[in-house]
Amino acid sequence: MSETTKVTYASLTADNEELHANLDAAIVQVREHLGATHPLGVGREARTGRATFESRSPIDTRILLGHFQSGTEDDVRDAVSLAKAAAPAWEATPWQERATVLDRAAGLIRERLYELTAWLILENGKNRVEAFGEIEETADLILYYGQKMREAGGFTNPMGRLDDRDTNTSVMRAHGVWAVISPWNFPYALLGAPAAAALLTGNTVVMKPASDTPMAGVLLQEIFREAGVPEDVVHLVTGSGGVAGRTLVEHPDTAGLTFTGSYDVGFNQIYRRFATRFPKPCIVEMGGKNPAIVMESADLARAVSGVHRSAFGMGGQKCSACSRVYVHEAVEEAFLAELAKATRATRIGDPLSDRSAFMGPLSIAPALEDFRRFAEMARRDGEILAGGNVLTEGDLAHGYFVEPTVVRGLGEDHPLVREELFVPLLCVQRVGSMDEALAKANDTEYGLTAGFFSRKQEEIDAFLAGIQAGVVYVNRAAGATTGAWPGVQPFGGWKGSGSTGKNIGGPHTLGCYLREQSRTVTA
Repeated sequence: MSETTKVTYASLTADNEELHANLDAAIVQVREHLGATHPLGVGREARTGRATFESRSPIDTRILLGHFQSGTEDDVRDAVSLAKAAAPAWEATPWQERATVLDRAAGLIRERLYELTAWLILENGKNRVEAFGEIEETADLILYYGQKMREAGGFTNPMGRLDDRDTNTSVMRAHGVWAVISPWNFPYALLGAPAAAALLTGNTVVMKPASDTPMAGVLLQEIFREAGVPEDVVHLVTGSGGVAGRTLVEHPDTAGLTFTGSYDVGFNQIYRRFATRFPKPCIVEMGGKNPAIVMESADLARAVSGVHRSAFGMGGQKCSACSRVYVHEAVEEAFLAELAKATRATRIGDPLSDRSAFMGPLSIAPALEDFRRFAEMARRDGEILAGGNVLTEGDLAHGYFVEPTVVRGLGEDHPLVREELFVPLLCVQRVGSMDEALAKANDTEYGLTAGFFSRKQEEIDAFLAGIQAGVVYVNRAAGATTGAWPGVQPFGGWKGSGSTGKNIGGPHTLGCYLREQSRTVTA
């Protein structure tokens, strides 16, 4: 795909016949491989013979994607042991060679764009634009990390000295075995990018993909190894979080860890338990209850577009999704009329066949049950302005399809306003001033993304200075990040949303995967 036709999260459409024709052909080819049994990738061994679990498409649960191994505690221990043994040689590999290998991995992702996009749609249910965007972003992030490694000269820097006989150097070193536990909503970008960052900086890696999207892990390990990452350096264990994930977290030789997922799992089950004997790096990017503020002077067309895309892109199943919007009372009715109209007009469909679908299905069965429960709460306690229904007719009958939903009239303490939902449900709240809007926007344990719409510079300045979020956007019709990235952007949370604001995509990312060693050599 040329740069002129490249699809990113900021693309409004993928209106390109060649693009869709190639994807349609890839979908046909991928369908020929459905239902296979996939092994674990532990060292040089492709392990089978474990209990297996099925992966089915959320678009149509009659589509069996494959059978995957339920990795055991012994499988994880073996993977960590092999990774630990391989770590010294991999770290000793010149960083320039590691960077070249990862560049090749990014190139292979680009070469297999249509195949990977087809698998992603089948496994996750993303629409075509979002699926293309994620695969492109995975390659972008890997190449960006290589660029930053080169700019930093491998993170080796001379230091000052007090004695002419001394040579003082700061060297950034790998930690050892790095675990990557990834989510189902961005199964390529949030597995492939952290794994690449760890590998590039000289760590060895054990990958544990989400149980709902295991095929992404199978394909990414295949790509890393084809690119030249040694077999003992990158391992794959599929299976449950309760067994494979827990064993990986608790293993004393797991030296560093990246996790993306819920606050409960990320903080209570991982962050608090990971470092027991001594401090170890634990990068957790968790949830969000992300606000947007629409002020009296806002361009309402931009605000409606930005809020709609932020709230309902990927069906609201992203930690950056806008789930609360605070609207100035002077423009509330006008804004809501247009937002409800846009929401009702949202095209919902099977992204395998519907090129223009904006919303595919919810990605996992529990989300469908959550949506039913939340919609009932919205009807009972507030006013639904659009949506609120599960779609069960025709071609959508066998998938997890729902309507994007807008509700108003809920109190600030209502669970739908306070808790992360991870479904396409947006709460609209009225405010009378900038101060009130900012205070309510910040009144949350999370701090991932936040949006603002105003034509007044003094209000924009006040928002940027006062909002408590790691990623913010102003007057952006394309909406929030992860659903609007034009390319590689820093992505990390404040407060309960993350342990660091520089875990994905920013210029300081690689430093999270390294530790400093100060060296003094006297002649």
